Amino acid sequence: MKKVKVFITLKESVLDPQGQAVMQSLHNMDYPNVKDVRIGKYIELELEDTADVAAEVDEICDKLLANTVIENYRYEIEEEVHS
Repeated sequence: MKKVKVFITLKESVLDPQGQAVMQSLHNMDYPNVKDVRIGKYIELELEDTADVAAEVDEICDKLLANTVIENYRYEIEEEVHS
C-alpha cells in the first residue's frame, strides 16, 4: 500500500474570497502582519502498490479532486503504509 498526500490550491491568478475573509478576521483579531491568506484542500489516499501510482494519482486529480482550470495540485507518495 502507498499513502498519497494531495495538496490542492487555487492558481495565483484566481481570487480567493475565503482566504480574504480569513485574512480580514485575523486583522480584526489584531494580527496585522498577515499579508495574504490562500485556502486549499488536503486529501489523503491509500492505494494498492501498482507499477505507476503517480500516473493513477494524476488521473484521479485531473478527473475528480482538482478543478484544473482554477486549481493546481501536487502530491507526495509515501513508500509503505502498514495497516
